[in-house]
Amino acid sequence: MSGPAAGTAVAATTTDVVCLGESMVTFLPSQPGRLADVPSFGRGIGGAESNVACALAAAGHRAAWVGRVGADGFGDHLVETIASYGVDTSAVRRDPVRPTGIYFRTATDRGTDTHEVAYYRAGSAASAMSPANMPYEELFAGRILHLSGITAALSGDCLALLRELTAAQPGRPLVSFDVNHRPHLWRGGDAGASVLLELARRADLVFVGEDEAEEAWGIVGAEAIRAAVPEPSVLVVKRGSAGATVFASGLRPGPRSSNAAGAVDAPAARSTEGGGADSAAGARSPSAGGAEDSDTVTHVPALRVDVVAAVGAGDAFAAGFLSATLRGLPVRDRARHGHLMAAAVLTVPGDLTDPPARDHADRLVALDDDAWGRLRLGPGWTAADRASEEVRTP
Repeated sequence: MSGPAAGTAVAATTTDVVCLGESMVTFLPSQPGRLADVPSFGRGIGGAESNVACALAAAGHRAAWVGRVGADGFGDHLVETIASYGVDTSAVRRDPVRPTGIYFRTATDRGTDTHEVAYYRAGSAASAMSPANMPYEELFAGRILHLSGITAALSGDCLALLRELTAAQPGRPLVSFDVNHRPHLWRGGDAGASVLLELARRADLVFVGEDEAEEAWGIVGAEAIRAAVPEPSVLVVKRGSAGATVFASGLRPGPRSSNAAGAVDAPAARSTEGGGADSAAGARSPSAGGAEDSDTVTHVPALRVDVVAAVGAGDAFAAGFLSATLRGLPVRDRARHGHLMAAAVLTVPGDLTDPPARDHADRLVALDDDAWGRLRLGPGWTAADRASEEVRTP
């Protein structure tokens, strides 16, 4: 199904966030060591966008994941597992010819040179996503549409889909874009870097790591990144253990309605490609001048975390930030919720876990700067009803 005709508005939304992207079946090793030496593997799932959808649903939001999987057992497992988190998977398409993508990885930390991962995703069902076969009415059905640069790298058709979804058009929801630079997925030298920069400049809310911006674009420092990506209403620069810096233009401090979940108003169609958008996540006019003239800049320190596995934290941060955005919380609190959601994932072995209860997270977010800086989170902290031995303030 092709995209909506020009001038055609999408019906009123009943979904908070729609996430589009590839999810794969992950095979996790039974013991440490080289892939060549691991005797058996357990089965899980992995996918940046489906991770965000699962985390948002677990946090009480109406989240949908849209993707394409094979008409095979692995596709069944993916859809059933994602749905078990409370995610709407009704718009997932099944491909009768192409398989569901899978990958194997070692138990070693992804951040080291000894980590191995073997992808079997070339020619996957997800790589065939295109403007002609994806359900635009479902993709545009949420208050927020969340995308990532991983999808753009899968194929030319996938890139065409992301370009169409990020184009200025009536009825387009607020577009959230996680750069997610994965050099091994791109072919053709610097082509991937330029594509990611293009897509980021067309979005309304952007997440990018300081390290990946340097690797992809040769840009060092949060201010330089903002100068290169001035159009989004909100730019979140993730700085690892140093925290996050958020650049926001025209950010509204609270929700615009009394809806308990908060509200995000769909942005008006932008008159120029990559221009600003009016929304509860921020408003930026193409004529508002440069970022330095209109931005508020907020730095939010990261938490001290007893890390179990450094996987899935970026997706969890995005989910926490989006959750707080839906609730209309101030920018500092959005970033703090992002840090807390990331800490929940960092203190478990896999990519997904139950987030902290909302009232528990809200109490931690409300701490003063000194108390926030003294927090230390370890395994099991999300189960605590209030600060306990897992949430230590030495």
